[in-house]
Amino acid sequence: MHGQVSHEQEVGQPASKVWEIYGTLQLAKLVVQKLPNLIEKLEIDGDGGVGTVLTLGLPNATPRYAKYKEKFLVVDNEKRVKVADVIEGGYLDLGFTSYRATLEIVEKEGGSSIIRSTVDYEIDDQNASKSSLVTTAALELIAKMVAEHLTESNGEMGSAELR
Repeated sequence: MHGQVSHEQEVGQPASKVWEIYGTLQLAKLVVQKLPNLIEKLEIDGDGGVGTVLTLGLPNATPRYAKYKEKFLVVDNEKRVKVADVIEGGYLDLGFTSYRATLEIVEKEGGSSIIRSTVDYEIDDQNASKSSLVTTAALELIAKMVAEHLTESNGEMGSAELR
């Protein structure tokens, strides 16, 4: 069984400013800093480009589900698109055969942009009832946090930049 869910968040900042976060490792670092109830630990293997693997630690999870790994398959700076697959743990431990997040920053007229978050997944028919677990809630929370962060910093990373 294949499924897809998506969400769009309008941001009052140019797509180039939003991509400065989404197109780099700044996004993961910012999530750990500003949303510790979502991701509490982060290990990075790579420079943020294609092939980079993130190991993400989840707070308040049972040990079996306490971490998962995702790998960047696409980081397209021209189209402002990032695609990451879960390669270990997470939804794969729940019986999903694939779980992919696509993040796209779309320029709008007037200097604003849209963060489009899409999750594509596949799950075996015997586990199809678990498809109801797939949601964009975490991606929505992240998009709102980035929008607020950019508004607070007037679109500049400045002193809030993470290294």
